[in-house]
Amino acid sequence: MRSLLLVVAGALSAAALPPVGLVILLWLWLPILLADIDRRPSVKGAFLSGWLFGLGHFAAGLYWISHSFLVDAARFAWMIPFAVGGLGAVLGVYIGATAAISRFARPGWPRLLLFAAAWGASEWLRGKLLTGFPWNPIGSAWIDVTPILQSVSVIGTYGLGVVTVAAAGAPVLWRSSRRAGAAATFAALAILGAIFAWGAWRVPAGPVPVQPGIVLRLVQANIEQTLKWRPEMRAEHLARHLALSRAPSATPPTHIIWPETAAPSFLDLDWQARQAIADAVPPGGLMLVGTLRGVIEDREVRQVWNSMQAVDGEGRIVGTFDKAHLVPFGEYVPLPSWVPLRKLTAVSMDISTGPGPRTLSLPGLPPVGPMICYEVIFPGSVVDRKDRPAWMLNLTNDGWFGISSGPYQHFAAARMRAIEEGLPLVRAAYTGISGVIDPYGRVVAKLGLGQEGALDAPLPQPLIETPFVRWGGLILPIFLLIAVGLAFFDNKKTSHRLW
Repeated sequence: MRSLLLVVAGALSAAALPPVGLVILLWLWLPILLADIDRRPSVKGAFLSGWLFGLGHFAAGLYWISHSFLVDAARFAWMIPFAVGGLGAVLGVYIGATAAISRFARPGWPRLLLFAAAWGASEWLRGKLLTGFPWNPIGSAWIDVTPILQSVSVIGTYGLGVVTVAAAGAPVLWRSSRRAGAAATFAALAILGAIFAWGAWRVPAGPVPVQPGIVLRLVQANIEQTLKWRPEMRAEHLARHLALSRAPSATPPTHIIWPETAAPSFLDLDWQARQAIADAVPPGGLMLVGTLRGVIEDREVRQVWNSMQAVDGEGRIVGTFDKAHLVPFGEYVPLPSWVPLRKLTAVSMDISTGPGPRTLSLPGLPPVGPMICYEVIFPGSVVDRKDRPAWMLNLTNDGWFGISSGPYQHFAAARMRAIEEGLPLVRAAYTGISGVIDPYGRVVAKLGLGQEGALDAPLPQPLIETPFVRWGGLILPIFLLIAVGLAFFDNKKTSHRLW
């Protein structure tokens, strides 16, 4: 029963994340986890508590991956319970390790602070190890509270996670002492209140200035993933994108953006498709197109990239970006000699890796930092630090997620990157949520999940470099040093048995 309660508590805590966003639930379920850690007699027991909680938290928060296995249900549907449960079990190790580390501080505020700092460190590791998967960091629970969210411009997403976990876990101190519980709860509310007040002051009342003379059109064709790669429908899909690109508007667009893999063929090798796209390019403008890029030798495809290419009105490709952060089992199979599984996507061969974040200088546009699909979820790794762009562009296809929480969580990640970097972010989804986000994370314009259409919007101007851009890499180590230092100092004063 105790184990089941922890799994259920973890699952219910996922309701704090987008799109539900009941952040207050963390104040209920995290203290339950911390109280159970206090009751465990050993570090191993604490790890088990955290792992059980993490199993429920990640399985519930990432249930949407099951939709990916339904695109080709005949081959992959049987894997759903193993994929959802297995991913929850693997990612639960991070919270298990967090709980185990917290045992090295005595119960009370030392353990709470060490637990919060270790949670932030575990999220950072989750974003790095085994190519990384920092989906649903706990700080994203604040996505609907714009003033609180502004803190990521200083302390980053992982830093906000440390603050959130420490604040939400504070009620556990009531178990040992009313005085300590009241003090911790008051301190947590005071810190969050100060962050809210500062964030409300930071965000201007009106819209940010826009880049003069630029109107972007985002095309969202909303084609089901089960139909996307059917050979007999590729011409129809191209025609749908072209029709949306040419739709009349009161303010004609200067540049048109198509989402991830919107082109039905290798655009650099298919002159006919490229010319059809060129005919829809606004005068003097560009079409930024998500496409597969390939190398063909002896009539065989030798290499493929998931790319964005900029096409001008003459059909010339004037800029190319290749995706670097690839999706395991979607774009490549990790350790193919050891893992006897196939990719879920229609392209059978592995996608090649691009060079990483870079800034493109394209005619008629400010310098842009492109990202494709889930490259946007990686804090601090989305733009070229040596050549800062004026805006970010995220091409994606959330059709794999179906009508689920996945597209909302993906869009939330994009908003957080905009605030961290102080840059506007433009997002074009094949199926999903398309929109323009200003550098404060506010949604300027949006096409919702399941909508087909063309969205015209101006391009907001960037802010100066945020503190996160300049010093963000130092924030989490500082939190860790403070927590470990306080825990060590406190342990020197007590002979309390830790394990």
